[in-house]
Amino acid sequence: MNKVLGRKQRIKNEDWTEALGKIEELVSKTELDAQVKKTVAEIKKKTKGKKAAFAWSGGKDSLVLEKVCQMAGISFCVLVICDLEYQAFIEWVEQHKPPELEIINTEQDMKWLASHPQMLFPQESKTAARWFQIVQHKGQAKYYKKHDLDIILLGRRRADGNYVGKGDNIYTNGQGITRYSPLADWSHEEILAFIHYYGVELPPIYDWKNGYLCGTHPWAARQWTGSAENGWKEVFEIDRSIVEKAAEYFPEAKTVWETLTA
Repeated sequence: MNKVLGRKQRIKNEDWTEALGKIEELVSKTELDAQVKKTVAEIKKKTKGKKAAFAWSGGKDSLVLEKVCQMAGISFCVLVICDLEYQAFIEWVEQHKPPELEIINTEQDMKWLASHPQMLFPQESKTAARWFQIVQHKGQAKYYKKHDLDIILLGRRRADGNYVGKGDNIYTNGQGITRYSPLADWSHEEILAFIHYYGVELPPIYDWKNGYLCGTHPWAARQWTGSAENGWKEVFEIDRSIVEKAAEYFPEAKTVWETLTA
């Protein structure tokens, strides 16, 4: 295997697409299958006798997680969303969601965002992480307790700078929720190779500006915009109806809407 991609935050979007285009030169099918076989065996071992489910976001890592979990006999899963999602993504989810998926909505909406303007288009990691806490983590905890789970599997990887626990990639937080990241040691190239060799269809987000950098996210949590004005312009290019509605709440959105529709 040849690694050409470094830490996620330092990789340009075009580097991702270029790597995917030549992925067979970087990771062979034989190498990938060995990693898949190893991961599936580890999942079976660490979840044996436990009530397990996985978190599904529709992003590239979670799509790989979905397939390896299914290979390991785990089919129940949860998607956590809010009321600030791209319509194109929600439509894609309806067409591609796993059979046993449950959707939990934490209900942050435009009025909520207007009362929490600091959460709009995060320009630093602390605010971006806050989005995960109030949406994904909150929803996962609700699902975990509702179904009396012993463990929930995540698509987190060290190559993205994510915390996955120590040693065995499992940790239990203060709420008693045990999270396990079976893809923790997978490289970016291996994720892309799985997508390629197994014919995984990605959501439209990856075709949008900085799709690989942003990943799946509520539109208001869109990162790497440089400024709120740029954020509104990027969202306008994706779904102008969002900016039209936001113009009622945010002066910058109104300015961008009036400028780009003039």
